[in-house]
Amino acid sequence: MCAVSDVIEPSPSLRADKPAAVSAQALADRDTLAVIALERTRMPMVITDPRQHDNPIVLANKAFLHLTGYRAEEVLGRNCRFLQGEATSPAAVAAIREALQQDRQIEIEILNYRKDGSAFWNKLGLSPVHDEGGELLYVFASQIDVTELRKVQGLEAAEHRLLKEVDHRARNVLAIVDGIVRLSRSDNPARYAASIQQRVQALALAHALLAERGWREVALEQVIRQQVDPFRSPSIRLAGPDITVAAHVVQPLALVVHELVNNAVAHGALSAPGGVTLLWEESGGPAPLVDPPTGYGMAIMKGMIERQLRGSLAREWSQTGLKLALSLPGPQGWAPSEAR
Repeated sequence: MCAVSDVIEPSPSLRADKPAAVSAQALADRDTLAVIALERTRMPMVITDPRQHDNPIVLANKAFLHLTGYRAEEVLGRNCRFLQGEATSPAAVAAIREALQQDRQIEIEILNYRKDGSAFWNKLGLSPVHDEGGELLYVFASQIDVTELRKVQGLEAAEHRLLKEVDHRARNVLAIVDGIVRLSRSDNPARYAASIQQRVQALALAHALLAERGWREVALEQVIRQQVDPFRSPSIRLAGPDITVAAHVVQPLALVVHELVNNAVAHGALSAPGGVTLLWEESGGPAPLVDPPTGYGMAIMKGMIERQLRGSLAREWSQTGLKLALSLPGPQGWAPSEAR
């Protein structure tokens, strides 16, 4: 048996009313039987004496020693706070202290530490023991290692959160797909199917990007570049500050960028053959002329640009001199006038 302190003696509090079935001999040996039962039970237990300074442990059973890794001589005479450690909750400690001060029962889960430093979750139950006159004699403390139970509960909670998150993401994607199907229009079945497919593919690319990032924030440049890179157009340039967007807006935003790029390819700037703009700006010359020159040289240049190069010319005389913008079409727009 684990050592029982000399301060433990039979007391009226341990002689409760006679049970429903007990022999006379067993009743006479009740105190001894109680100690044996406490010692041999599989539940870790200790008894403390609040009448002594710092409420020390006066009895600890084998199950408690096995749970904590201490020897009997290492726990007897010590306050149970030696089981506390770095991550023990101060709130839990305060709740235990308050229950002891108020002489009432308490059941609480607290993070405790074994002798080897390993942590375990302890479901602690404290019960005060009084004599027939109501005086507090001892505090009975039971411990249950609920570490594995808390792990299971944590996994269940995490699984529940994951299922809710998956459901939320699935609903968002289905809502976007529903919008794609409803809002896509075409009189040609093949074009209709192609437009649906392209939009769903854009959505899938965004989904893959989110999965790669662990469904966390994503750089805005990544979202945009993912949708414009397939076109490989030198006319597309990305510039701007580093900005991240929340995970839940990545897919809708990617679809918006997809629509903008496709619209530009079909009807906008990317549908044109391309061209070149030359900017001419003078500075540091004499004071600007009151009447800008409109002589023969300027007329020849304007005619060549408009008729032969199929471009345009914009001129401006400012306080610093001439500013000129010469716009020329791409190679497809430079065909001879006779071929037009």
